Amino acid sequence: MIRGVSALPPVCILAGGRGTRLGSLVRDTPKPLIELAGAPFLVHQLRLLAAHGFSQVVLCVGYRGDLIEARLGHSCCGIDIRYSHDTPALDGTLGAIRRALPLLGERFLLLYGDTYLRIDYAAAFFAWAASGLPAMMSVFRNDGSLEASNAVYADERVLAYDKRAPLPQMSWIDYGLGGLERGALELVSAETSDLSDLYHLLAGRGLLYGVLAEERFYEIGTPAALSETESFLSEALVRCEPDISHKPD
Repeated sequence: MIRGVSALPPVCILAGGRGTRLGSLVRDTPKPLIELAGAPFLVHQLRLLAAHGFSQVVLCVGYRGDLIEARLGHSCCGIDIRYSHDTPALDGTLGAIRRALPLLGERFLLLYGDTYLRIDYAAAFFAWAASGLPAMMSVFRNDGSLEASNAVYADERVLAYDKRAPLPQMSWIDYGLGGLERGALELVSAETSDLSDLYHLLAGRGLLYGVLAEERFYEIGTPAALSETESFLSEALVRCEPDISHKPD
């Protein structure tokens, strides 16, 4: 427990994308509801968060968000779920976070709705809270193996981050778990719609705490990645790993 911080915060899950690279799989089904290893992908994410002690999630939904709300309701896997719906014009990742702020409070974690992260979420949060910094990014030593590396990390700081134009010296990659204090959003203009632009600014100012991830992540952004993730989750179920052993409510 960190002085002044005694409870885990809400987790904001960005789940509004259309998932166009998945083609016909998302024609009538939003990407987070694609069935993998016997359950919608989003349920696997919620089970994992519940296993680490989290009890509140805010889902930022867009494309077919009504189906997500109808499928999961307001409680799943022991987690209370609230919803923030994108505008028809779409808000972008940072715009979606701004829209959800009334539900999130002063400090919250961030997670993409298409990634399965093998990291201690609670430990990451408390380490960030102890740092006193306004934002956090988890990073994985990638060296260009999974995707293009986009971060420079040293001494518990993400010192540089550029998703659009990665630098040669970048050997780490954004792992997918982040965190923000509400005030951090005031560092960029209201017109800034991409979360990566805020991270870029925070890293450049030395304000972005870095949490190391040791295990590779899984995601469902492409058909190949979807197949790989389903194989991993199916094998994990056979092994009865605790993070996905809970039944949905």
